[in-house]
Amino acid sequence: MPLSQEERIELKRFGANIRRERVAKSLTQEKLAELVDLNVRTVQKIEAGSVNILITTVFRFQRALKCPWNRVLKEEK
Repeated sequence: MPLSQEERIELKRFGANIRRERVAKSLTQEKLAELVDLNVRTVQKIEAGSVNILITTVFRFQRALKCPWNRVLKEEK
């Protein structure tokens, strides 16, 4: 089933939040990929909001970035 417009917006928001947290912690995409045990290309796609991921992968990002849930799932301001 294709994603709705709202779901696509949420994926973009999540990706932007991941990127913001990664940059704030001075991590490269390569290092973050290593920390969450993903291919760097997958991290790039997640940051671009172009791939839907499992909640367990969200948890791995949250743990690797050492930030609370609301930082990776919050709305961009």
